[in-house]
Amino acid sequence: MANPDQLRAARALLGLSQPEVAEAAGVSTMTVKRAEGSGKPAASAEAMTAIRKALENRGALFLPSNGHGPGVRLRDRTDGA
Repeated sequence: MANPDQLRAARALLGLSQPEVAEAAGVSTMTVKRAEGSGKPAASAEAMTAIRKALENRGALFLPSNGHGPGVRLRDRTDGA
C-alpha cells in the first residue's frame, strides 16, 4: 500500500488535481484529501488502493523502501507500457 506522501508525490508528478484523481479512482475529493494525510479520519484501505491504481494507470510507479524510504516515479514512456 502507498503512504500519503507517495500519493501526494505521484499526483504532483502527474500534474493532476485532487478532483481529477478522485474522479479517476471513483472516490470523493475529500477521500483523496484524507488519503494524502490532510483529512480526518484517514481514508480506508480500499480507497487508498483505488487511488493508487488510478495513479498507476496514469503512469506513476510506486517504489518500495530500499533502505532510503519508499518513493514514486513516472513510468518510462519508452518501455512500451
